[in-house]
Amino acid sequence: MFIEPQLQGGKRGWIEVICGSMFSGKTEELIRRLKRAKIANLTVEIFKPAIDTRYHDQHIVSHDENAIQSTPVDSSTSILLMAGEVDVIGIDEAQFFDDQLPEVCDRLAVRGVRVIVAGLDMDYMGKPFGQMPNLLAKAEYITKLHAICVMWKHSQLFLS
Repeated sequence: MFIEPQLQGGKRGWIEVICGSMFSGKTEELIRRLKRAKIANLTVEIFKPAIDTRYHDQHIVSHDENAIQSTPVDSSTSILLMAGEVDVIGIDEAQFFDDQLPEVCDRLAVRGVRVIVAGLDMDYMGKPFGQMPNLLAKAEYITKLHAICVMWKHSQLFLS
C-alpha cells in the first residue's frame, strides 16, 4: 500500500506513477489517493485526455464504478495553464497524452505540486506505451499493479 511521504521543511513536489495492465486497478488507486488528499484538505485538480469518454465526459471512473470529477484536456500543456495554485494534480490515462507530459509533470513538481499519474505501461503487444516509460524514469514513486487472471484458475481445474 502506498503511504504518502512526510516532508520536512519547505514545500517540495514529486511525481508518483501508478501503472499496470488493463483491469489492474490503476484508476481505482488514483481515485483513492486523490480522495485521501481531499480529506487532508489539500487542493486537488484532476485531468484526463479529452478523447477518453468511455464512462463519463467529466469524470474519471474505475471499472468498479468509483468516480471523481475531472477536467478533460486536449494537450498536456493545458494542464499547466489550468493547474493554478494546487497541492495535488491527478492525471489518468497518461498513455494517451502527447510527448510534453513528462516535462509538464516535471514543471509541476518543481513548483511544489504532488503529481499522481496513472496509465498503461505497455500496449497489447507488451511494448512500452506512449509517454509512460519517460514518466516512469522521472518518477520518485512507482506503483505497478497486476490484474488477476480468472481464466487461469478455471483452466487449472481442467488440467488436474
